[in-house]
Amino acid sequence: MSVSSVRTRALAGVIAASGMVAAGLLVSPSKAMGTVDALVADPFLFGLVVAGLYLVRPLLAWPTTPLAIVVGYGFGVAAGVPLALVGVVTTVLPVFLVTRWLATGEADTARESHAESEGGGSRFLERAGDVVARYYETAGPLRGVTASRLAPIPSDVATCAAAVSGVTLRQLVVGTAIGELPWTIAAVVVGASAATITSSGLGELGVALSVACALAAVVLLAGPVYRTLRTDRTRTEGAGRSTDS
Repeated sequence: MSVSSVRTRALAGVIAASGMVAAGLLVSPSKAMGTVDALVADPFLFGLVVAGLYLVRPLLAWPTTPLAIVVGYGFGVAAGVPLALVGVVTTVLPVFLVTRWLATGEADTARESHAESEGGGSRFLERAGDVVARYYETAGPLRGVTASRLAPIPSDVATCAAAVSGVTLRQLVVGTAIGELPWTIAAVVVGASAATITSSGLGELGVALSVACALAAVVLLAGPVYRTLRTDRTRTEGAGRSTDS
């Protein structure tokens, strides 16, 4: 692949991301939810509209929580949790696939033009990629995806990190389903108990849930991090003894 074609691909990605952010600012979730609220009396039409919202969510850079609240409002807890979970998994797939496509192009460019000798922007991206790669090397793909979903960070950021780290599609789907489950349950319960549809988030529950999920992510990563640190320490001590001898 030529350097120019990869740069064109990267430029297209930047333009697309900028358009997503701009669209998200212009088309806020609250405006869309006001329209959806009027359709709740027709479950079939309501379901079609919600499915459409999940499909366009990556283009509008919306968070996933407001959509899960909408699902809970329209379908209740029993049906809402599996529906919202399927929606979350589905809506991260386009971001994952597009990011992987762009990342593959960047890797080709690095091999052809030795990106390490380019400007500060390339070095920054390279360092960021090293950090992400180190994270997944330590945690493992499935555990890493699960922990990133539990942590209170934007969903698309976690998806992009997984896409550039060699995580398989299956690992992404399974890890996303596990890690997003507590967030989805909470959002659906909030939506099911609301008198009118809302996109304001989880309210007071959001703080407690964020802390609980962050702690769960820490516990999940504690074992791999400890083993990595112990291995690094053993190697360092072994190298020191070899030097002394």
